[in-house]
Formats: sequence, structure tokens, C-alpha cells
Amino acid sequence: MATPFHHSISSARKFGGTREDHQAVHDWFDATKELVGDFRHRALRHHTAGIFEAERLFGTAITNSAGKAVPTRLIGEQHVIEDCGFLPTPQDWLKHLEPQPWMNKPSRLSRELP
Repeated sequence: MATPFHHSISSARKFGGTREDHQAVHDWFDATKELVGDFRHRALRHHTAGIFEAERLFGTAITNSAGKAVPTRLIGEQHVIEDCGFLPTPQDWLKHLEPQPWMNKPSRLSRELP
């Protein structure tokens, strides 16, 4: 399993600049390891919507230390493909979620609400 450090080295090789130029984007993708310590953490950001969220967070492009603008979306796509082998959608992850009764058990609203 690649770490953000290794993904950043890969980005520097592919897009130029240094490992440090790409580190923040890769750290963001893998920050969900704080919540789930195995591959399942990827379901939260390793998909097409996560790539677009990274672009909103980091901007359309980062300028590396060589002065080259690198599209954030390409960095995100590289990260996800290296980990998953393709670019899944959120639906690709969710279709494997086994529904549980508590997931769709609405409670009655309080009578105190206006």
C-alpha cells in the first residue's frame, strides 16, 4: 500500500518538481486513515467526487518548485488510480455497502417542533 510520501514521489516523477510540491494533496486523500485504518478509508475520498473536492480545496492547479502549473485533478486521479486501479465513482463504493436496519429507521419528530 502506498503512503502519501510514496504518492508524492510518483507525482514528482510524473509532473516534475519535488515530492514536497505534491505532498499536501496526497496527505488530504489519505487523511481518512485517521478514521479507518485499512483500505476502507478510501471509500471516503478515493473516487471521482473526492478528486473534484480536492480541486476545490487546493485550487485548479498547484505551481511546483520548477514553476510548472500542475492540474490538481491530475494529481488526484494519479493517487486514486495508483490505489484503486481505476477511477471509481462514489456509487462504485456504495453499491457494495450492505444495508442494515438502523440505516433507514427514521424517528418520529418531536411534538415540540413548530
